[in-house]
Amino acid sequence: MKEELKKRTKTFAHNCIKITGLFPSNYLANHIKGQLIRCSTSVAANYRATCIAQSKPSFISKISIVIEEVDESNFWLEFALDESLIPKNKIEFLLKESSELTAIFMASRKTASKK
Repeated sequence: MKEELKKRTKTFAHNCIKITGLFPSNYLANHIKGQLIRCSTSVAANYRATCIAQSKPSFISKISIVIEEVDESNFWLEFALDESLIPKNKIEFLLKESSELTAIFMASRKTASKK
């Protein structure tokens, strides 16, 4: 599961970067591009850090960062859609993936917090 999620978060980051190439070139779109690239790549990088956490508190702290970053990715994807920067059919799969990843990581944090 850990390796699958490493791959999935990295693919999510790659796909977010690729989708920004479809955005128009204007001030708002450029801002959203930068934010989306930053937070989506942070999901993948911070998940990797979670995988090597040396204690339960460290794991919980790191997985919380992953949750924040994937939720922020979802925000910027929604914002791009709201501003008609990209057609819905081009971005739906990323919205779905960010929601699924959020649910997975929240469940993981909840499980770790109980033990």
